[in-house]
Amino acid sequence: MIEQILYPALAIGAIGLFFGAVLAIASIVFAVKKDERIDEIAETLPGANCGGCGYAGCSAFAQAIVENGARITKCNLMTSDKAEKIASIMGVEVGHVVKKTAIVGCNGSCDKCANKCEIYGIDDCYTASQLGTGPKNCEFGCMGLGSCVKVCPENAITIVDQIATISKEKCIGCGRCASTCPKNLIQIISDKKTAIVKCASKDKGAVVKNYCSAGCIGCKICEKKCPKQAINVVDNLAKVDYDKCVGCGICAKECPKGIIEIVR
Repeated sequence: MIEQILYPALAIGAIGLFFGAVLAIASIVFAVKKDERIDEIAETLPGANCGGCGYAGCSAFAQAIVENGARITKCNLMTSDKAEKIASIMGVEVGHVVKKTAIVGCNGSCDKCANKCEIYGIDDCYTASQLGTGPKNCEFGCMGLGSCVKVCPENAITIVDQIATISKEKCIGCGRCASTCPKNLIQIISDKKTAIVKCASKDKGAVVKNYCSAGCIGCKICEKKCPKQAINVVDNLAKVDYDKCVGCGICAKECPKGIIEIVR
């Protein structure tokens, strides 16, 4: 009777040991070796996991640097010393570290652009945009309901007079606000002296004047005055080529609506 229980148990145990040994050997033979540089670079990165580099987090970015040759300077929080250390680990040149920041392309505050309606029970821009163009007469302008505020990891955004306002001192240029804005009003640009157009309306100037005193009227004065051909009117709206702009301020000075600002 004992043998009827003992022998099958021993057989099952032997089979388990055999397959366990096979799996252990297979895990060694087929193991994918992780490049030690990935962990070293991940520890050197800022660790904010903000996603501004375009990857899921710092670990994913570190892996992309090692395996795919991603640019070290894609990290918006990268400092020169960290960049040099990572470049040393990779044995490459660091390149120029450029800080990025977010800007809001709208200046149509409540005193400049009247509301066409009041919205109740909705506290985010995306939901409001699904129900219509928002509370303002301008369908292109900031709705001021704060979706960007909620996703900012650094509390760098506040709503002032129905307009999203970004603190350059706090902004890390992660891009979460830009990807959240349903009106695509927020851009991520290099933190340098440059001109920004605080309007996104594509309506003709005569129409813009009817609903907003701070809207671009497409007069092309800025385009004609720019010595670097860095600003052009496209679809009734002035747009800045940030690679060409040197922040001279001529466009801001000449703009009859005062919607162009020089920022750094």
